[in-house]
Amino acid sequence: MVYSTRIKFKEIEQKIIEQLKYGYTNAEIGEILHISRHTVKYYVSSIMYKLGAVNRINAVFLLASGGYFKEIE
Repeated sequence: MVYSTRIKFKEIEQKIIEQLKYGYTNAEIGEILHISRHTVKYYVSSIMYKLGAVNRINAVFLLASGGYFKEIE
């Protein structure tokens, strides 16, 4: 599956996605966003589920190939 504009992400998921594209770890994203790494892990799992991704790299690939990052720039 490729990212579709029909997939709606929560504001926190959008912030996490923005950090995922840089390859940050859950701990690094948590530090940047001032949330726990466990919270980041929860939302990364939610993002992956919505996309049908098998891992976080696959999630970023699906988002990029579907034009997600162009939409938010």
